[in-house]
Amino acid sequence: MTDTARSRIGGNARAAWKAVRDDAAACTRCPLYKDATQTVFGEGPIDSTMMLVGEQPGDQEDLAGKPFVGPAGHMLDRALDEAGIDRDRTYVTNAVKHFKFEQRGKRRLHSKPNAGEIKACRWWYEQEIALVAPQVIVAMGATAARSVFGRPVTIGRARGEAHELPEGGIGWVTVHPSYLLRIPDRARAAEEFARFVADLKAARRSTG
Repeated sequence: MTDTARSRIGGNARAAWKAVRDDAAACTRCPLYKDATQTVFGEGPIDSTMMLVGEQPGDQEDLAGKPFVGPAGHMLDRALDEAGIDRDRTYVTNAVKHFKFEQRGKRRLHSKPNAGEIKACRWWYEQEIALVAPQVIVAMGATAARSVFGRPVTIGRARGEAHELPEGGIGWVTVHPSYLLRIPDRARAAEEFARFVADLKAARRSTG
């Protein structure tokens, strides 16, 4: 983050985080705010050693104002539990803070953020990593990886190894938990879930 929030709040990281979150609630940096219910900012301990970054809020997150509370969030919780990671001690956020969707009757269907929207929202992500200063950041999915690394990333090539990040710390790349929900074959779904858990375990070990 820039020093603005920290200096005006007297260096209190939690107060500075709340100030940034409140600023984000009125964000108009890209057009997505026009249709979304609200900004969905990250949440978790400011002194967390690990940050998880997803793509964007879904329908339930948009309504609740909290990240990863829908089906993908339940999948993530299950994986974190198996990986030995306490979600309550982990900072969880998204690359894009507003829900992008297409209206189909009464349903709002997820629509992938474009490069301009990711870039516009990266400003908020930068504020979060400067305040939390995690040792390890896990990018879940291609949108998250693009935001975390500041460039397009191929999941298959980057997955399974630690990467030094531009802002410092270690980055890991894995799939988004929503991907696991879309696999129709039960055996393959179980296989991919195990790989996801293995990625999270590797990230946990690198926190030292």
